[in-house]
Amino acid sequence: MMHKKLQLLGLVFFLAMQLGLAQTVVLSKDATVAVLTFGPGASLNDAFGHNAFRITDKTRGIDLVYGYGEYDFEAPFFYLKFAQGKLNYMLSRHNFRDIYRYYSRHNRDINEQVLNLTNKEKQELFNYLEHNYKPENRRYLYDFFYDNCATRIRDVAELATESPIEYTIPKDFVPKTFRTLIYEHVDKNTWGSLGIDLALGSIIDRKASPREHMFLPKYVHDFFATATIGMERSLVQSSAQLNTAEDREDRLNFLVSPFLILGVLALGILYLTYKDHKNNSRTTWLDMSLAIFTGLVGIILFLLWFATDHTATGYNYNLLWAFPLNLILLGQLRKRNPKPWVKGYLKFLLLMLCLLTLHWLIGVQVFALSLIPLLIALAVRYVFVLKTL
Repeated sequence: MMHKKLQLLGLVFFLAMQLGLAQTVVLSKDATVAVLTFGPGASLNDAFGHNAFRITDKTRGIDLVYGYGEYDFEAPFFYLKFAQGKLNYMLSRHNFRDIYRYYSRHNRDINEQVLNLTNKEKQELFNYLEHNYKPENRRYLYDFFYDNCATRIRDVAELATESPIEYTIPKDFVPKTFRTLIYEHVDKNTWGSLGIDLALGSIIDRKASPREHMFLPKYVHDFFATATIGMERSLVQSSAQLNTAEDREDRLNFLVSPFLILGVLALGILYLTYKDHKNNSRTTWLDMSLAIFTGLVGIILFLLWFATDHTATGYNYNLLWAFPLNLILLGQLRKRNPKPWVKGYLKFLLLMLCLLTLHWLIGVQVFALSLIPLLIALAVRYVFVLKTL
């Protein structure tokens, strides 16, 4: 009986707290506002870390974490919207105890920066988050580089302060490209990195401004550490590491890495080409397979460029090797004597590979290193088929 009463009291307290928050609590003078920075996780979607606000007020019984990194799996056509760049992310609100338990259990660093805000600024920030958390306000159109869980923390902090936040740029600061910043968190010889390098175009090979570096949680933490509010007071009052992740074992298995897999595939293409040369023949199924593979990859990249709202998938020169129109070769490559235009088309594909190399050398776009064996094999195969026609 006593246990049931305690449960009922707990439920009443929880509902009262939710009702109080819905009516916007007036924070006490002892309240604190902090930015939490969570270190990278083991999976690709966790590889870049996370930022969130922590609002603590012991007088009011509040210890909440607000983060802009939650997505709604129940959204209609979730995966289609994700592919189209039309997926909404949400502002989440959780008890700090639950957040700490989750990230510490998953072996993630947790760093806290208590912000040096006035009582009025704390209340403004809290009011903004509570208003933003209402069902009709909590969703926003996510953009990995320009509007994400990290940039939202920066932007909300800037809205709450009475004077502008000034960021101190270190003298030894060297601007990096967006792609280079991604490489800081994702190993180049992984399938995740290959997917990123294939899907994202030359747009991410321009240098990011210091402010744009803050699309990554790590840089929000670093720039906040030295920032000031109106050149009068430090933005961060104190810092603490709440949880330290243990060193993870390097799980990168070279035997299933893209460089090795694509390298073996390239060796297979070169071997069959050599065998065809020796036997004065042509393996038609190989040529058709390459046309299907490069054509389908090209269609996907073309759609990402022209049929989605993603800001970073445009101007993707991977289309120079993965060309959608390669599929038109299928009807001809199965024949012993294809039509004369096929010869001209193969010359065109070789020219495209030369243009790709030029784009890479002059820095227009950086391509995945693991593609090199495959690109060499494609060039050799195209030259061989051209000579046999």
